[in-house]
Amino acid sequence: MTIDPAVMTKLDELMTAIRGYDDPRRAAAEWKQVYRLLQQTDLPPVTVTHVVGMRDVARLAELIDQLRCPEAAAPQADAPDVETCKRALRAFRKRLALTRLDDESRISSRSPLSMGSDRSVANGIIPPNEWSETVWQELARQGKLVHIGHGFYELPKQ
Repeated sequence: MTIDPAVMTKLDELMTAIRGYDDPRRAAAEWKQVYRLLQQTDLPPVTVTHVVGMRDVARLAELIDQLRCPEAAAPQADAPDVETCKRALRAFRKRLALTRLDDESRISSRSPLSMGSDRSVANGIIPPNEWSETVWQELARQGKLVHIGHGFYELPKQ
């Protein structure tokens, strides 16, 4: 998909405006416009939502560069193959399911007098260490996982 030059110009202007703030998180109107413009592109919606929601200026610059030069954003030579990513994602889902089951089965963590739900609150986990960090970064780049910080990943909201 070819990006309209007017959209790229507007994204550059918004990026400059956001960087002009002492605290880029305060540029709410600019971030809102960035979000609307990025929704019109073929970038993964999960990635767009995460970058704008976290007000991540560095990652926004990467996305704009990716739109400007899509060939450079192609998978790198050391990127994991498709089969490795499938196996890693399957292991991630199993680990997340076990973590949730463990969280739900704790008797001592919830008072018998409280009226809470029996659902687990575990959404993000540190992925299995059988695979390198590049595998998890590649899955996050593909939009199959979301990096939520400090080594934790979660499944995208759908």
